[in-house]
Amino acid sequence: MDIQKQINEISGFKNLELLASQVVEGFISGLHKSPFHGFSAEFAEHKIYNAGESTKHIDWKLFAKTDKLYTKRYEEETNLRCHLILDNSSSMHFPEIKEYRIDSLNKISFSALAAAAIMNLLKRQRDAVGMSIYSDTYEYYVGEKGSERHHQQLLHKLNEAITVPARAKQTETYQYLHQIADKIKRRSLVFLFTDMFQTSAEREALQHLKYNKHEVVLFHVFDKEKEWAFDFNNRPKRFVDVESGEHVNLYADQVKDNYKEAITEYFNAIRLKCGQYRINYIEADVRQSFDKILTTFLVERGKFG
Repeated sequence: MDIQKQINEISGFKNLELLASQVVEGFISGLHKSPFHGFSAEFAEHKIYNAGESTKHIDWKLFAKTDKLYTKRYEEETNLRCHLILDNSSSMHFPEIKEYRIDSLNKISFSALAAAAIMNLLKRQRDAVGMSIYSDTYEYYVGEKGSERHHQQLLHKLNEAITVPARAKQTETYQYLHQIADKIKRRSLVFLFTDMFQTSAEREALQHLKYNKHEVVLFHVFDKEKEWAFDFNNRPKRFVDVESGEHVNLYADQVKDNYKEAITEYFNAIRLKCGQYRINYIEADVRQSFDKILTTFLVERGKFG
């Protein structure tokens, strides 16, 4: 099957924006049971008018209803600058999927939908959002903005990352996180979605994201059933490194115990490194809901001021 035919067969999300909105609405509806019960879907539409301010942006229709003065908040009046970073290397496209649904996600589609849901919350608050996508090249960068056109552009790029197959794209984290850190000039809330399939030396790249006192969250995206528990049947299988093409033939049960010991040590090393750099480390299992992602966003946004 040629690449163009495969691209045509993989449609990505039919409506990423709508699906992200549904994820957020479902999350918000459950917040009354959580410490964030004061959160509202309309919390950023207006701000209270203060004496001495220009009356140019007063919402007179709202004044007629409430007898209180509020001013409309516009896109340039952002409280927060957020930058979303996605690892789009070949390993992020595991497992292979032809039809993307909320109950059928691989690492890149989980990350894209999570990023779109965060964008939905940022949009409601009139916050500015930027994005970087990297693999073995710096595929995409745009600075933080809050316009609707900008929002649609980012959604398009997220869906594009899902639909275009990644063939032998390795992860150049060290190089590109350094470049991204240099581009983000003003203090921002930075979310990085990656499966961390890289050498230990590349973990040092995380330190670059602490430039300019950014608040940084690492969402370690993985398929816990397959990539951590190594839950495969004990038939002979060929395991292929999708980034290098190297492979090994084996029975899963022969290596399962040693594998789990090694992967646990590896995860702990990443967690320790993040702690040293004061980066918030969050495990993100693609088989779980997005509540942990969105709760982390609310917590980090609350700390940002």
